Amino acid sequence: MSVRDSLTEAMKAAMKSGDKERLSVIRLVNAAIKDKDIAGRTSGPEKISEPEIIELLAKMVKSRDESVRLYEEGGRPELAAQERAEIAVIREFMPQQMSLEETEAAIRAAVAELGASGMKDMGRVIAALKERYAGQMDFGKASGVVKSVLTAG
Repeated sequence: MSVRDSLTEAMKAAMKSGDKERLSVIRLVNAAIKDKDIAGRTSGPEKISEPEIIELLAKMVKSRDESVRLYEEGGRPELAAQERAEIAVIREFMPQQMSLEETEAAIRAAVAELGASGMKDMGRVIAALKERYAGQMDFGKASGVVKSVLTAG
């Protein structure tokens, strides 16, 4: 089932059960996807692709993670808890995150496949990983692993 279909089904279920918080988050996600669809109409297909949706969800999670940090620093635990709840709902529609071991294996495979041999190839490796593992890999952590693999040579 596609992410769009999953969101539609989850929205229906949230409406039926009266879960207003969950419904609100799902509507926010749908609105963000709709905005991207509209923005993309001028340059390409009618709707954004599944990988683009997953990338959008990852950005929404990253934004909320930053908000959680800021709320905690500002002494607003109730707002941080609300952001964490939103993150949990959004993550339900994302692919399972890769473990550190899986991430390292994928990075080593990409480095070998691309014939990357030094730091000059880091951009190519990250681009290939983003294409294959969007939404599944934490690229903030992955870039450090890519650096260590490329410098270990």
